[in-house]
Amino acid sequence: MKKERKAKRIGRGYGSGKGGHTVGRGQKGQKARRNIHILFEGVKVKKSLLRRLPLQRGKDRFRPGSKPLIVNLELLELLKDGSKVNAETLAKAGIVKLEDARVFGVKILGNGETKKKFTVEVAISNSAAKKIEKAGGKVINA
Repeated sequence: MKKERKAKRIGRGYGSGKGGHTVGRGQKGQKARRNIHILFEGVKVKKSLLRRLPLQRGKDRFRPGSKPLIVNLELLELLKDGSKVNAETLAKAGIVKLEDARVFGVKILGNGETKKKFTVEVAISNSAAKKIEKAGGKVINA
C-alpha cells in the first residue's frame, strides 16, 4: 500500500516542498508577480488575440432592436388565407422564433408574390404593401 503524500503548499517556505525564493515562477517578469491580466499573452505582439480582433469602438453589435428579422412575401404563403400576420402567427408557422421576433421585431419585404388576403400588423416595405393590397389584403401600420 502506497503512502499518500501531502500536497505541496507553494510559497510557504522551504519546508513546504516547493518554497523559498521564486516558488516555481521563474525570475522577474509579469508572470512572476502577483496579478496577471486576463488577456496577458506574454511577449508575442504581432499575432496576439487583441490584434486579431477588429476594432469595434462604440459599436454594440447585439443591441436589441437594432435590425428586424426579415421575412419575404413568398414565405407568407405558408399561412392560411385571411389570417393576421404578426409575430405570433409567424412563430406558429415556424417562419421566425417568437423570442427573436419580440426582441428584434419583424419586417416583411416584397420578394415573391402572394394571392392570399392577409391583414399585416408588422413593419412592411412599400413594395410588399402594394402586393398585399393588390391581392385584397390590408396593411395596419404597427
